[in-house]
Amino acid sequence: MQQSPIGHALVVQPGDGPSYWQPVPANGHADPVLFPETTGFSGLSMGFQTIAARSRIREHSHGEQIELQICFRGQGRVMVDGANHPLVPGTACFLGYDVKHEIINESDEELVMLWVISPPGLENFFRDIGRPRIAGDEVPEPFQRPTDVVAIERKMGINDTKSE
Repeated sequence: MQQSPIGHALVVQPGDGPSYWQPVPANGHADPVLFPETTGFSGLSMGFQTIAARSRIREHSHGEQIELQICFRGQGRVMVDGANHPLVPGTACFLGYDVKHEIINESDEELVMLWVISPPGLENFFRDIGRPRIAGDEVPEPFQRPTDVVAIERKMGINDTKSE
């Protein structure tokens, strides 16, 4: 049951939410922060994704979701519908329905992106393809995506990916 956002607030401190190690090629981890299960609001979710050095988020689009991304730390590039754009702290991206995008970290440092998506669901994707993470844990060896990753992506409304 959705509660009204009128008069409702939630403050989440770093490390207080779930965190999931992510498979290749992104590696790194995803940290959903605000999502319906914690806020009671079904309109959006928000979190951070840390992309390991020399890693990337595969090209994809969201058929029924709007995504906002802000480069929070590090640098890299984002490909948006085939156009290359630099990512530096403060770079903001609005990604409408069916906009293909890929995030590439070509540096030797982590790249951290803040994401907001509406309607929500990305937090469930990260959980379903990842492994639980506790802050301070040693970084695991890179691991493969689930064999049914494309089915998981489609269930979450993520399009234009391939199984490779």
